[in-house]
Amino acid sequence: MSTPARILLVEDEINLARGIRENLEAEGYTVEAVGDGLTALDRIRRKEYGLVILDVMLPGMDGFTVCETARQEGRDTPVLFLTARGGGDDRIRGLEAGGDDYLAKPFQLRELLLRVAVILRRRSRYDAMTALEPVVRFGDNEFDFRSFRGRSWDGSDQILTQKEAMILKVLAEREGEVVWRDDILEKVWGDDVLPSSRTIDNFIVRLRKRFEPDPEHPRYFHTIRGIGYRFVAAGEEATS
Repeated sequence: MSTPARILLVEDEINLARGIRENLEAEGYTVEAVGDGLTALDRIRRKEYGLVILDVMLPGMDGFTVCETARQEGRDTPVLFLTARGGGDDRIRGLEAGGDDYLAKPFQLRELLLRVAVILRRRSRYDAMTALEPVVRFGDNEFDFRSFRGRSWDGSDQILTQKEAMILKVLAEREGEVVWRDDILEKVWGDDVLPSSRTIDNFIVRLRKRFEPDPEHPRYFHTIRGIGYRFVAAGEEATS
C-alpha cells in the first residue's frame, strides 16, 4: 500500500484553511497547514511534499514570490495556486512563477480535490515516462527529466515545472514529427480540466525563452499552425 501524499496547505483564511484541510485528510492525505508566505518557504526548504497548495495573497510574502524563490533554489514540488483573481494575466503570472495549476476563488471543494488527485497522478505518470530516457540533448541545451533541471545554450541553469517538463518529454519522444495538440493534452493533462490553446502556447513560449538563442525565431520548438508543434533536436530554421 502506497504512502499517502504529504501536502503543504498555505492559506491565511482560517475557516477556508480548516475546511480544505479536513477534506484533504478525509481523502487520506497527510496535510500541514501554514498561514503566511515566509513560513511556507521555510517548510518547502526543509521538507519534502507531494504538492503545495498555495494562496497568492499572503502576509509576509505573496504566493508568486514563494513559488519563484523555491523554483530558483531547485525545488520541483508541484504547486497549485489559489487566488481570488482569476483573470488571464494572473494565470500567466502563475505559470511564469513556476506554478503547475491555478484555481480561482470561490471554488467547490470537490473541484479542488479533483485537481489535487490529478496533479499527483500526473507526477506518477511523469516518473514512468522518464524512466527509460532520462536526459534529452538538443543543440547546446540539455535537460534531465529526473531532477527537472537542465542547462541552456548560454550555460544558465534551467528548472522546469512538471507540466513544462512533460511537454518537452512528449515532443522529444517524437522528435521531428508533428505532434497534434490533442496528443499533448492526452499525455500531459490526461483527465484534468483541459486548458485553452492559449495556455499550451504559453508553455511553448516559456520553453523557447529557456532554450532558444532567439525565441522570436525558434530552431527547436516549431509551431505548426492549426495543428500542433514539432521539436527538432538538431535545430532548423522555421518556415512561414
